[in-house]
Amino acid sequence: MSWVAVGVAGASLVGGIYSSNQQGKAADRAANLQSDAAQAGIAEQQRQFDSIQALLKPFVDTGTAAQGGQRDLIGLNGADAQQKAIQALQNSPEFVALLQQGESRILANASATGGLRGGNTQGALAQFAPGLLSAQINDQYNRLGGLSSMGLGAATQTGSFGQAATNNVTSLLQQQGSALAGGALA
Repeated sequence: MSWVAVGVAGASLVGGIYSSNQQGKAADRAANLQSDAAQAGIAEQQRQFDSIQALLKPFVDTGTAAQGGQRDLIGLNGADAQQKAIQALQNSPEFVALLQQGESRILANASATGGLRGGNTQGALAQFAPGLLSAQINDQYNRLGGLSSMGLGAATQTGSFGQAATNNVTSLLQQQGSALAGGALA
């Protein structure tokens, strides 16, 4: 073999090794860039989920508290809690105002019709406060139910966003693994 042929073959071999080395470095850089992009996507998914969770937290908290109020009213948290909830309703400005207004109207009507001291008036007064209290308990339970439902909806949305973020992060982790594996193979 001539020295020229040996030189050409050697140069070709060195050039091939150099070219292969450069291709490997380029594949490594590309894999790292893909991996970094996937990691940035994962971080953004977490940031968005944290943001949504923070936005919905007051609604979840309100719903949880409202559910506790409902449980108090119907006695699931014990008789003492039920009694306190009912007393709180009886002492509320709304109940006191409605009671005073209702009793005043009963008495005014009785006075206008001449039956102020009659048994019907006394009966109406005796039935008015318990009926009003019962209605207030039902109204309060329903109001709390609306808040409780709102909290359940917010918690459900948070869970849905969390599941979507999990699916997205899983996909990004797979992309990241594929990119790094491809770089290692190159």
